[in-house]
Amino acid sequence: MPDERPQDRTVRLVRAAQRGDTLAMAELLDVLAPYVSRVCAPIALGQGPDAAQEALVAVFKSLRTLKEPAALHGWVRAIAVREAIRIAHRAARTVPADLSALPDRGDPQLCADIKDVLGRLSPEHRAVLMLRDIEGLDERTAADLLGVRPGTLKSRLHRARNTFRKAWTS
Repeated sequence: MPDERPQDRTVRLVRAAQRGDTLAMAELLDVLAPYVSRVCAPIALGQGPDAAQEALVAVFKSLRTLKEPAALHGWVRAIAVREAIRIAHRAARTVPADLSALPDRGDPQLCADIKDVLGRLSPEHRAVLMLRDIEGLDERTAADLLGVRPGTLKSRLHRARNTFRKAWTS
């Protein structure tokens, strides 16, 4: 469909995938995989690829429950954030975080310093920073995604920024 808008294409793909169309599922995977990876990487750090894979599995297992295909990206983001936090917690219990998987941008030393500081934050703090400061979500939307009250999100964001700032200057 050459003149199809991206939103219309996504809705069409979701509906076809919900009916079991494997070609639509493959195409939807191609659309969602980079997005899920971008959401998971700053939260799960070195475990980002694992978190993205777990999130995509959860998305496709639950795809039939999505009532409004136009809401796909928000629904997927919520799943990806939840999985990234879960995987980051699991990894923190087993091995120290491997920060080498984060993308290099700009000055290599600056990138290494940022990775180091992010590695000192809890997964919840990385998640709130990612949702508010990178994704640009408003407080209510970010709070809903994390399953907390807006006031809790505000205090968590404040603590995350302070912790990042203190770690950055030390």
